Amino acid sequence: MQSPQPLNRSQLPLFDAFLAAPTPALLAEASPPAWLEEPEAFSELSLRGAAGHCLSLLAPILRELSDNNDARWLTLIAPPVTLTTSWLRDAGLNRERILLLQPGDRQSALQLAEQALKLGRSHTVISWLHPLEQAARSRLEQAARQGKAQSLNISLG
Repeated sequence: MQSPQPLNRSQLPLFDAFLAAPTPALLAEASPPAWLEEPEAFSELSLRGAAGHCLSLLAPILRELSDNNDARWLTLIAPPVTLTTSWLRDAGLNRERILLLQPGDRQSALQLAEQALKLGRSHTVISWLHPLEQAARSRLEQAARQGKAQSLNISLG
């Protein structure tokens, strides 16, 4: 095997200039890809199993969202009855940043979630809508884009 040739000292300035000069390919890679610039406005999470296990899986997600640096609310629309204010406290969530909303007689959970998203006072609106038809998904996504928020629908089974 042949040993590598030492770098010719006269070539060092060329080598340094090559490393210092940005190339168009490197500049193109420095800007974020288009899919990172506009995040998805709607996400869905499906959990199956015992309610206690599902809530245990959900706790770290909710905790992270409740500690979000965004000054807006984390809004929970029509959460399951097992998700109580004491459960939120015991799970370590920041209760000062969470709104729990229940639909009324004149408004469905979907309509309430859509309105909360459009208002833009929540960074994330979590709903528990099951089943969720494609038209409803589209409505939530459009409302989230309008309010510059994220919509997360959780399906418990």
